[in-house]
Amino acid sequence: MTLQQLKYFIETVNCGSINKAAERLFISQPSLSNAIRELEAEVRVELFTRTPGGVTLTTDGAEFLGYARQVAEQAGLLEERYLKKKPSRRLCSISTQHYAFAVNAFVNMVKKTDADEYEFTLRETRTHEIIEDVKTARSDVGILYLNGFNGKVIEKLLRENGLTFHRLFTAKPHIFIGAANPLAKKKSVTLSDLEEYPRLSFEQGEYNSFYFSEEILSTAASKKSIRVSDRATIFNLMIGLNGYTVSTGIIDAALNGENIVAVPLLIDDPIEIGWIAHNFVLPTKQAGLYLEELKRVILEYGIAVDGE
Repeated sequence: MTLQQLKYFIETVNCGSINKAAERLFISQPSLSNAIRELEAEVRVELFTRTPGGVTLTTDGAEFLGYARQVAEQAGLLEERYLKKKPSRRLCSISTQHYAFAVNAFVNMVKKTDADEYEFTLRETRTHEIIEDVKTARSDVGILYLNGFNGKVIEKLLRENGLTFHRLFTAKPHIFIGAANPLAKKKSVTLSDLEEYPRLSFEQGEYNSFYFSEEILSTAASKKSIRVSDRATIFNLMIGLNGYTVSTGIIDAALNGENIVAVPLLIDDPIEIGWIAHNFVLPTKQAGLYLEELKRVILEYGIAVDGE
């Protein structure tokens, strides 16, 4: 087993395709395929499941990736220290539900990156896709929520896929609404206050189960309901239609403007926000920096972070 083989393996994981990885590595596709197969033969496990659409890690492959990344990162540090090579290209991928604080942390992480070259990805996406992204190592970590309704189902799904939920903080439910909405003047609202307003939620595609909803109270009846796919649209509908959505109450005027406000919702249904990671894949150094920024941003909002 060589360091080059490990680097080939890691690049293939990052690209999700042997063809794309070969292009990035400036070698032929057959050469890379042979190198991966030789590595699999040597370690006596199948690292990838191969499909016409690309490759995904097997369970053994995910575990192997954790060790391979550690070796590659340590080798990179040695090269920087003793061979005076420039820092390697930084990589980091985050998948998250639609949270402004997750974006804030990503912005801070990028600003503090000292590498001359990097390739970062931030996916605001659906709940099931977040789990799949982390399971297949497409993303280093995922950000999502649990509560009394979806907790058992999501945690079971995480266990089955070798993932663990790490709680960051617990939030009390709030509604996000436009500043001109009549409810914006209230110190708090009840469910009956919301009856005549459109309920806004993020659609979940083919996995449109109540358990995958990004909002609590997903099974509650609503006379007016609108599903959207991105945060910009949901904010526009809050302003244009006096719609509301239920979330954590954490909102950033710098990113979202002064036109959206958060109002406490009088319901006993705490929201646990956390990050998920693969049990056998340690977060990369860059992903660790992102998690540090995520905790820092949350603390800046005056919210206690678990373990801090």
